[in-house]
Amino acid sequence: MGTLLKVLVHGATGKMGTEVLSAVTKQADMIVVAGVSSSTQAPTYIENTGSDPIPLSNNLEKMIKDHEPDVIVDFTNSEASMKASRIASSLGVNLVIGSTGFTKDNLVEIEKLAETNGTSVFMASNFAIGAILIMQMSKLVGKFFDYADIVEMHHEAKIDSPSGTALSIANKLLEDRDTSFTRTTTEKETIEGTRGGETGGVTIHSVRMPGRMAHHQVVLGTQGQTLTLSHDTINRECYMPGVILATREVVKNKGVMIGLEKLLGL
Repeated sequence: MGTLLKVLVHGATGKMGTEVLSAVTKQADMIVVAGVSSSTQAPTYIENTGSDPIPLSNNLEKMIKDHEPDVIVDFTNSEASMKASRIASSLGVNLVIGSTGFTKDNLVEIEKLAETNGTSVFMASNFAIGAILIMQMSKLVGKFFDYADIVEMHHEAKIDSPSGTALSIANKLLEDRDTSFTRTTTEKETIEGTRGGETGGVTIHSVRMPGRMAHHQVVLGTQGQTLTLSHDTINRECYMPGVILATREVVKNKGVMIGLEKLLGL
């Protein structure tokens, strides 16, 4: 067996972080060397099936210096992820980022950090293969329709809206168009905001409630017809093949790569 790829999970006690710990542990070529969680008050250990107890702390810099990971897998939020990006890049550690909610300025900073420190960063708003395919299909069909709405539904604890995936779908719909979509403005809106948010003429509606994992539906319209694309996430296991692929690939490159489709050859 060759050298194991050493992974630190940032957001290790969260729902996605827990899933990442389990998935990485099952890989013959990887080992989880540490976890970091802001909710951890004192250094401790995570009991993880299939591995020895994993060191856990809220001090990312110390954990990097103590355990020397090759890759940090981050599933937190944009604010925590930016702090992690600055620390990780300055210490020469590669990043796989699944957090969402970044601004354009954030993305520019992440790219500059990677360039300055010679590190690699992979970012994706969604690691589910089906979600990537709905984005690619949106790019294919967007130029043929005049109207576009996206409905995204997530669990009640999701902190950002719209979802990063919904924004990625909207961008793909617009990618091969010369103009924005047509967006009808109603004469009277009795409850403000009921038409949803808007980007490039694409209307986006966000639903948050218990019982939902992740649902994305694209409804396109033109004269005399509509087309509907839909993807549902049943459980968080669906993200793991993409996360594992990105973790293996990020150490082979330099700079920033955005979007799982690039690793899938789409």
